Amino acid sequence: MHSSASGWGNGLLGVIIFSGSLPATRVAVGGFSALFLTSARAVIAALIGALVLALLRQARPQRRDLASLGIVAIGVVVGFPLLTALALQHITSARSIVFIGLLPLSTAIFGVLRGGERPRPLFWLFAGLGSATVAGFALTSDGAASLQGDLLMVAAIVLCGLGYAEGAALSRRLGGWQVISWALLLALPLMLVLAVLTWPPVWSGIKVPAWIGLAYVSVFSMFVGFIFWYRGLAIGGIARVGQLQQLQPFFGLALAGLLLGEPVAASMIAATGIVVACVFFARRFA
Repeated sequence: MHSSASGWGNGLLGVIIFSGSLPATRVAVGGFSALFLTSARAVIAALIGALVLALLRQARPQRRDLASLGIVAIGVVVGFPLLTALALQHITSARSIVFIGLLPLSTAIFGVLRGGERPRPLFWLFAGLGSATVAGFALTSDGAASLQGDLLMVAAIVLCGLGYAEGAALSRRLGGWQVISWALLLALPLMLVLAVLTWPPVWSGIKVPAWIGLAYVSVFSMFVGFIFWYRGLAIGGIARVGQLQQLQPFFGLALAGLLLGEPVAASMIAATGIVVACVFFARRFA
């Protein structure tokens, strides 16, 4: 019982931390370019990961793990942060959070593809309903709508789901926080070069909120959140604790409305609720 409660508690903390990622990114892109923000957050998190790995004297991953670490890096270190940063230049964080409702489903689908599982037909029924809900919401004539922003969010969800599924499988051998740390270090050379190439020419015009946003996505979204998230999955079980991710859209919408003052339309809440319900049943029948 204590182990189960600890798993749910750690998982919930991870979800709450991740819920602040899109609002923080929305603020940060007001002062930094999407490319610099993506590379800078990865470099900062990689340095933190390297320090923790060294202090705890973690063994290096085996050569057979490098391909999987590369997939994790492409999905959650480069792909999702970059694509969401680009998307948030066109849409509000509140709108982008609706798409996050598909992230657990994306992860489950890649889990099926990578793990060779055979879900029941009802899984695909609810998967299709959830996808249709998001597509219908995106096509509505909403003032915050942007086809480019919506497509970038869909691509971000696909890559993040791939990175989560690959990382979950790899964490069984390496450990959760070790996976994100090694993935960050694997991407460090590229991210460091990109950070230098996209270095802001003028720093004086960057306001405090943008710095706070950069700090949050670097320390919490890119590293600390994964510590709690993967610990929760390891203790409480990936399938069970993974259900907590369905709460992320609601936390995110609340943060977007309270901290950024963005309008949260009733259609956003309704779409998010339907997607979460579809994800719940899809994951149940996976």
